[in-house]
Amino acid sequence: MSPHEHQGSGDDPRKNLPSVAELLDSPAVRKLLALHPRPLVLDAVRRALDWHRARIAAGHDVPASASIAEHVASFFQDGERDRLRKVINATGIILHTGLGRAVLPRSAVDALGQLDGCCNLQIDLETGLRGKRNAATESLLCRLTGAEAAMVVNNNAAATLLILAALCANKEVIVSRGQLIEIGGSYRLPDCVHQSGAVLVEVGTTNKTHLRDYESAISENTGAILRVNPSNYRIVGFSESVAIEQLVELGKGRPVVVIDDLGCGALVNLEQYGLPHEPTVQESVAAGADLACFSGDKLIGGPQAGIIVGRKELIARIRKHPLTRMLRVGKLTDMALQHTLRLYLEPEKLLEMNPTLRMMTLPVSKVKRRAQQIKRLLDRQGLALECAVEPVDSATGGGSLPDVALPSFAVAVAVHGLGAEELARRLRRGEPPVVARIQEGRVRLDSRTLLDGEEQLVVQALSAIAGNANREVESGG
Repeated sequence: MSPHEHQGSGDDPRKNLPSVAELLDSPAVRKLLALHPRPLVLDAVRRALDWHRARIAAGHDVPASASIAEHVASFFQDGERDRLRKVINATGIILHTGLGRAVLPRSAVDALGQLDGCCNLQIDLETGLRGKRNAATESLLCRLTGAEAAMVVNNNAAATLLILAALCANKEVIVSRGQLIEIGGSYRLPDCVHQSGAVLVEVGTTNKTHLRDYESAISENTGAILRVNPSNYRIVGFSESVAIEQLVELGKGRPVVVIDDLGCGALVNLEQYGLPHEPTVQESVAAGADLACFSGDKLIGGPQAGIIVGRKELIARIRKHPLTRMLRVGKLTDMALQHTLRLYLEPEKLLEMNPTLRMMTLPVSKVKRRAQQIKRLLDRQGLALECAVEPVDSATGGGSLPDVALPSFAVAVAVHGLGAEELARRLRRGEPPVVARIQEGRVRLDSRTLLDGEEQLVVQALSAIAGNANREVESGG
């Protein structure tokens, strides 16, 4: 019997629940208060009391105060699960949009850790006067790509919008019908063109666009020719598109800006790593594109950013547009991007230091050994689970290399007494959360996207879940 159950006979039993003050003073809740902000703990106390009031109204007994206090800790953890924190990616998708896309290089993370004070974001330390924002990052971009000038905004969609708004308002922008992309979140290129104030002129067909189509569409009101790299899909078979070099040649002698929207943006030729060719920024600049734009958090492996490189005169005009201030990046993005770009100055160390490129190029033999290590560790535990190492395909993800399957290996796991959906849910609710995929009714943990040292954390998570599931079965619950 609860210590409260004898009180208030005949009254509403919910009145016998402990007060908020009593729970805050209990040992279990005091532990939470020592580690976390009081308002968050207070919210958990109130949620726990509301939950127990509903149970009592449904006919359940009034629980002991100590039991309710323990439930407060559970409610607190539930509330904390939405907090942004580290997650183990066992999905096999390297640039997983839901998991923050590119894993930042260690050098970038270390640099961010130094920003616990002020920094020289926009001050010239030599003169003490106002300096140029993102100056070092933009200098690196010019050095790496060969462009005259560069600038950084918050993502590549913003880069495209800003270019068109600054240079093509009330003018026509020519785009191939085969490049009218839609990406995640229902972002569509035609909508972007419309919002910029430009007028979209579609040419060619879905599968074939010829140089003559662009040439016929050019008029006195043409502001730009926009080539868009279909980085999140491919048109194969009976198809044809026009290379950026041909569009540059077409634009010569005309008051038309040639823009190359590269999307995922590669700064190295992926063919050297045995991957299909993806247009590089350097190729676009060398071809003579007036402007090129691309993402920072895809194939570059840095933070979310939109990068614009190209002719100095055009970049200067873009900087003067009001949207530039609205779309600019802060010191965190600038610092992380700068330190990611610095890695490209030492190509011989790039794969070792850049997590995105390392995952993409990791030999399948090493991927398999990592999966086998997880299986061996689990087998030694003697737990009520089954696991096997199986070949699977990983993917780059994030709208990059959509037609490239990366051979990989995963640990397929089944825990006795738990369905695949429940096992995956419990993995996600752990600390740290482990995000896996379900295939053919089993949970698969792809080892290609695990970082060094995460194998042990995966084993610990599965061991805890299997142990709890076994106790639930034994207790009949």
